[in-house]
Amino acid sequence: MSSLGVVRRGHAALVTIERPDRRNALDSATVGELGRVGRELVADPELRAVVLTGAGERAFCAGADLKEREGMTDEAVRAMLDAYRSELAWLGNAPFPVVAALNGAALGGGLELALTCDLRVAAPHAVLGLPETSLGVIPGAGGTQRLPRLVGYARALELILLGTRLDADRALSLGLVNRVSPAGTHVVEDALAWLAPVLDGSPIAMRAALTAVRAATRLSLDAGLDAERQAYEACLASEDRREALRAFAEKRKPAFRGR
Repeated sequence: MSSLGVVRRGHAALVTIERPDRRNALDSATVGELGRVGRELVADPELRAVVLTGAGERAFCAGADLKEREGMTDEAVRAMLDAYRSELAWLGNAPFPVVAALNGAALGGGLELALTCDLRVAAPHAVLGLPETSLGVIPGAGGTQRLPRLVGYARALELILLGTRLDADRALSLGLVNRVSPAGTHVVEDALAWLAPVLDGSPIAMRAALTAVRAATRLSLDAGLDAERQAYEACLASEDRREALRAFAEKRKPAFRGR
């Protein structure tokens, strides 16, 4: 039985981890399925954004499925860590933005899953943290690398060493999430509404912007400026750019077609 639900919402896809009885924890089957679904979504030329969430209201993802992990050999755990990297990488490398809609707790590997995504929107009751050191390990799905890039070295080290849990507002103040949904608004619907400029915008420009900004996390300034110039070229030759200029002159909303 599938542990993921995938629903199309226009140019967006909603991917839901459907293991509420396990607080949407990541077992090996779910990680593998996330990889399979991701490969299908990345190949879809009509897709402009993905929202990843968990079933229910309690948890986005409680991290690794410790019930499964308890019976795993050391070699099986190593294979699982490799799978995190190979099967979840698309969340931060896709040609469209991926947004984690945190409908509840995002702890351990659950927060690492959210950190792999481009952006994060949290429900007001969401709780975030990396408690792995209290279990005798460290974050093993990219948390030690992605968190410092997002909130800075000292703050990331504090959160990991102390296993601090943050509420949604504190996570927003640290830049760990981009937005906290208004009370009474479901986080998935809020995320989709927030993404309207992406869903209505030029797919070519969005892909180019993703490529250029992601380059800033791994390249020197000079190399990054070269990457930006190269990404701009894709926009320059596009029909979308010409349509935007026509729409501006005609005082109307542009109709972007991704060409």
